[in-house]
Amino acid sequence: MTVFGQVLTVAGALVLLLAAVGLLRFGDVFMRASAVATATGSGITLVLVGAFLVSPGVVDGLTVLLAVVLQLVTSAVGGVLLARSAVLTRHRFRPDTASTALADPARPGPERR
Repeated sequence: MTVFGQVLTVAGALVLLLAAVGLLRFGDVFMRASAVATATGSGITLVLVGAFLVSPGVVDGLTVLLAVVLQLVTSAVGGVLLARSAVLTRHRFRPDTASTALADPARPGPERR
């Protein structure tokens, strides 16, 4: 179990490293928020489960379970809130992104002026 736990921990760290690279490479705030929210949910989960497998215990298991649930809930909500705030402040999408589905008919946007 120790080796498997170490493999999971390293895999989680690699997922988080890829998210950091995505922050630098992706073109707009929406892609960046998606990459970070997704990667933190899976990366932190892998790291915590791997750490638990290296040092198992009842209290540690309950702590990891609580931490994983809280991480999955907060990273998803945080990603949605970041994207929503970017939409509401009219942050520009990349030119190749289809954003017409987000248009609010009650609020004239820059394309209707």
